[in-house]
Amino acid sequence: MNRLTSTDKALCAVYAVLGLAALIGTQVVLVQYMTSGDVSLFDDVVANGAATFSLIDLLAVAVIALVFMIAEGRRLGMRFLWVYVVLTFAVAISVSLPAFLIARQVHLAREVHLAREREAQPA
Repeated sequence: MNRLTSTDKALCAVYAVLGLAALIGTQVVLVQYMTSGDVSLFDDVVANGAATFSLIDLLAVAVIALVFMIAEGRRLGMRFLWVYVVLTFAVAISVSLPAFLIARQVHLAREVHLAREREAQPA
């Protein structure tokens, strides 16, 4: 029996499309940057006020998202939360957050399904 409702599937599809777009976008730019020659990542991310603002903003979002993912994941009893931490720092928060949200949606749908099965069993 399919546990995901059409709303669950739609949300997962949106998260997947956005996460895939983020993965492609970030990695294409990263490869272009890394192969461009003189690469000094730290100097470049603080090269001016706009770059520094973007770095601070992104780091704040990443930390907030990680706090949410770990707290929500623990609350729901999700497994492998460490994967999202690794993805955040090894790939991008724009990839790890949608991946977490997909896993969360599937986990919640499974919990609803199991609760309904328990209610349907005769006492």
